[in-house]
Amino acid sequence: MKNLFTNTKEIFTSVLRFSGLAYWVEIVTDNPRCTYYFGPFVSTQEANEAKAGYIEDLEGESAQIISVKVQRCQPNNLTIYDELSEVAEPEITPALSGQIS
Repeated sequence: MKNLFTNTKEIFTSVLRFSGLAYWVEIVTDNPRCTYYFGPFVSTQEANEAKAGYIEDLEGESAQIISVKVQRCQPNNLTIYDELSEVAEPEITPALSGQIS
């Protein structure tokens, strides 16, 4: 009976996911600058119960949490890496007086 319930829940969750009605936990971090999506979940209650574990895992990897929210969405990517924050600073060579850089 437990397997029937589990299979039914998985099918229902998949339907919600593909229709954009599933709930996801969105966590935005700094260092690394990323947005993570965890889910899908059938309800906000289920997502809220799970989010503490995701936060703990990310903090265990030394990520700094900027924001956490539960929302209905349909993420295309589960991890979005902010590449712009990793652009290297241009190397600046000081010019001494009388020298042309």
